[in-house]
Amino acid sequence: MPANLGTTTLRRKRHRSGAMRDYDRLPAELRAWLSTAVLPWRPGSVRQAYDRARARTGDPVQALAELDRLQERLVAKDASAVWGPAHPHASQGAKR
Repeated sequence: MPANLGTTTLRRKRHRSGAMRDYDRLPAELRAWLSTAVLPWRPGSVRQAYDRARARTGDPVQALAELDRLQERLVAKDASAVWGPAHPHASQGAKR
């Protein structure tokens, strides 16, 4: 199992190196969001989700709020599979 991912049902893939370079190329507000993210996002994945959200909303603040909601859904989905439906985050996934 990879070093710091722990138990998760989320997909894992091998990726090319250069993650730090990709991280450094992210906009400052996205790097700040990523530094507090709950999930181990790849810079390319978070950039793609952010770009989509920003194109929909036209506002970087609303795009970051969409990333928060996306992350909550992913955590809720994973929480029910890993810790069972009684876990507090698992019930949040059913509400969305």
